[in-house]
Amino acid sequence: MSSPPLPHLALIGAGITSLTLSIRLSALAIPHTIYEQSASLTELGAGLGFGPNAVRALEYIDPRLVEIFNKTATFVGTPSHQGKELLVQEGKGVDERVWIEFLDGTKQGGGETLEPEFVITAGNGRGHAAVHRGQWLDVLGGLADKERIMFGKRVVDVVCLDGKMRIVFADGTEAGADGVVGCDGVKSKVREVLMGMLGEGRERGKCGYSGKYAYRCLVPWGKAVQAVGDDRAGVSSLHLLTFPVHRQSEQFLNLVAFVTDEDGQMWPQEGPASLTLPATKADALRDFEQAGFSGSVRRLLEMTKERMDKWGLYDVADRPLSKFYFGRIMVIGDAAHASTPHHGSGAGFCMEDIAVLGALFEESIARQSLTVETLEDVFAAFDCQRRERDQWLVNSSRRAADLYQWRIPDFLEPNSFEKMKADIEQRQEHCWGFDVEAAVREAKKHMSERLTLHTQS
Repeated sequence: MSSPPLPHLALIGAGITSLTLSIRLSALAIPHTIYEQSASLTELGAGLGFGPNAVRALEYIDPRLVEIFNKTATFVGTPSHQGKELLVQEGKGVDERVWIEFLDGTKQGGGETLEPEFVITAGNGRGHAAVHRGQWLDVLGGLADKERIMFGKRVVDVVCLDGKMRIVFADGTEAGADGVVGCDGVKSKVREVLMGMLGEGRERGKCGYSGKYAYRCLVPWGKAVQAVGDDRAGVSSLHLLTFPVHRQSEQFLNLVAFVTDEDGQMWPQEGPASLTLPATKADALRDFEQAGFSGSVRRLLEMTKERMDKWGLYDVADRPLSKFYFGRIMVIGDAAHASTPHHGSGAGFCMEDIAVLGALFEESIARQSLTVETLEDVFAAFDCQRRERDQWLVNSSRRAADLYQWRIPDFLEPNSFEKMKADIEQRQEHCWGFDVEAAVREAKKHMSERLTLHTQS
């Protein structure tokens, strides 16, 4: 008896999530086409953080990704711990690797050097690392089948007609597919369509303004060391966040300066046309001086270019999806759970999504049960296993930002740093401690139960 033909999937968007998923689908010989609105592969932003959970997920997706990651990533840690990448990969000595030093920038005066109020290490067998977004996208583009990508295809609608999914594009053309996977990021059109299908109104599918924005830029490593010293440049500091990242053969300090928009008027409350606005060094200096920062913070900001970008931070905290799927349409990654970046785990959770979804597809093929009719069972099992954890990240990231900026009343009393450290460590452990094998087992169990009901009906 021959196996049933595998369903053809349409992946919307050609970013990091989509290309990683495409690599996994290609390994399973699942036919798919990627539709991307841009004219070429592009990725905005500089640094991309990968925690231990992300690396474990990459191992599950494709071991080649881990091999390349280990060659291109910059492991975050002070110089006394650098050079231990091999030990980190073997799961040794990891507790010594610093992830974040928390410094109170408002305490500094003149040229004094700040000492950390507390330090958080990255454990769980790996440590925390960063890659340059553009460089990592190039890696994925080299492994993915680029002939599957159709550029210049901006999705305006997805409908189901006569049992077939139809994708409608802004250029007036349409394409068919058996299933649709929205990988189109924070401003996902597929999420809007899905929200409408769920009866909650398409407008609720737009991302919402978190009330914070960030200045982002790369500072040459040599200048960063001059400003704050080698140790301080090698780790993360809040709530001006810094971490090292390599781009090609050069090393930079990725600098992200977070600001709370007190009147909430800097960006539209939902669905902005652009996530970025032009800004200047003077803008950033003014914002941080008004907050009482000086010393090292000012020296770092002085090292930036005169012109930089200012990013509005959008998420779906106030408008979560009740399900990540409806019928044979689903969302994954930022399209499902767009989050602010305050746990450094957004990309890692996207990789977790792909590890689980890929395992469900693989199991379905092994059971000769992956058909157009059972796609919904795969999507439902994914939703059941992933949605609670993914939506936890969205909400916890918002809380973390307020914690870093002393905006939570319970943490305002004197000497509250130990309490703050415990809270952050607990949240980061929840991010990093993901058990991919247990998640896959649970997801397969959900799918098996649905397939059993499917065959009995």
